[in-house]
Amino acid sequence: MSEDAKIVVIGAGFAGLAAAATLIKAGFQDIKILEAKDRVGGRVCTTKPFTENIIELGANWIHGQKGNDLYKLAKKHNLLAEKALRDSSESSQDYFFKEDGKHLPDKLADGVTSLFEKLTSKAFDSELPKKYRDLTLGDYLDVSFAESPLANKEDGSRIFEWCKRNECTDEAVSSLFEVSASQASEYITLDGEFLNSLGPRGYQAILDLLLNGLPTGTILNNTAVKSIQWDLNASSESDEDEDEEQDYDVKVICENNKIFDADHVIVTVSLGVLKQKARTMFEPALPKSKLDAIERLGFGTVDKIFLCFSERFWPEDCAGIQLVWDEGPEDKTVYSSQHEEDTWKKTWFKKISGFDAVARHPTVLCGWITGKEALHMETLPDSEVRDTCVRLLRSFTSWPVPDVSKVLITKWGHDANVYGSYTFIPKGVNGVTNQKALAAPLPLQTKASDTEPLQVLFAGEATHENFYTTTHGAYLSGVREAERLIKLYNN
Repeated sequence: MSEDAKIVVIGAGFAGLAAAATLIKAGFQDIKILEAKDRVGGRVCTTKPFTENIIELGANWIHGQKGNDLYKLAKKHNLLAEKALRDSSESSQDYFFKEDGKHLPDKLADGVTSLFEKLTSKAFDSELPKKYRDLTLGDYLDVSFAESPLANKEDGSRIFEWCKRNECTDEAVSSLFEVSASQASEYITLDGEFLNSLGPRGYQAILDLLLNGLPTGTILNNTAVKSIQWDLNASSESDEDEDEEQDYDVKVICENNKIFDADHVIVTVSLGVLKQKARTMFEPALPKSKLDAIERLGFGTVDKIFLCFSERFWPEDCAGIQLVWDEGPEDKTVYSSQHEEDTWKKTWFKKISGFDAVARHPTVLCGWITGKEALHMETLPDSEVRDTCVRLLRSFTSWPVPDVSKVLITKWGHDANVYGSYTFIPKGVNGVTNQKALAAPLPLQTKASDTEPLQVLFAGEATHENFYTTTHGAYLSGVREAERLIKLYNN
């Protein structure tokens, strides 16, 4: 029966490719992947803009090793970085600079960042005392840090503010006051290093493994989906004027007017796309539980600013140049004061946590920016962003920073096929409940139902309760939905 099942997968990111590859391996043959972009990979984008070496515009690392299916896949096929690359990154350190050009002592920076890691680990490891569980992550961190002797150290609080700003990149938010402290424990951090763990072909090498298992013609690029008409058989049975029985349960209509009939559709578009289009994309409309989950879950933007210099100006042991502001943007009042609504646009650059060295690129730095400041940055000319970054590097370090020869800036927030980067759990939202609702197949099952039609299934990092934000979460969600269909046909 699997040979006859007609399945359409929407999206050729890790979730979509994993779903298709798993189904094909199980014997399913009539499978099409509809991809809106002219490339595959989704939020994974490996490119070579500066030299023969790769740059990752999207996902950068494999997060952890133990229990990570993508790590196992990469290791099995010798796609991991050579030992020398990992050793070199371990011997380098971050340089922290104040606005006045002062290089902050390593001992102080290490002490504050270590404390920050311990505090966040308590949140992620379900060790939060009860009094903190209803707080935002930002409030919990502020209260906890105030109890430390480091809070009284000169510049200690400023470095702690940098830590919070840097954590915003991991959470894809403008402020940690947007994020639930207690819900962080649902996210599982896998053991093992992840920095620079991929080899010279980057994430593209893992994508290629999945692509190699797909028959020619499986993926249709430049095929954006306009609407998904589901439960067609139920509609036809209630329509007295319908003379012929509907052959398929789902109809996918594309922007280029192509129409695909299917027994099953696996939707792997980003939560950002669902937030923009879910109310108009599905006919009949999605159930309230799904629409509510889409609205409640957070989806933020993280961008990278790659600066390619004609020559290296930072020390060999410098892993990154981190910017410590006298008054940073991670201030609760900035996000609650209406009269300062546009003030942050004038100081958007304060959300750049720093500029990190880039593996295999000795003359390239990567600046990180997140949240609404990243969205605003995307609207500015590349030249303005470039010049602002050079000004920051010169004023903070007082080093002889040369002009930038090339600049490359990601703009995930304004990408109409993504609308952001990855998921976060806002304060007051139960992540597990809403992620389960988001992942539930259509039509929704009731206790009285004896069969599972599985007309529309949902995958993607936002649907994974423990590994959201990650590539392995996206991959596993695709495998999960494929196995749901395999089980259906094996019963």
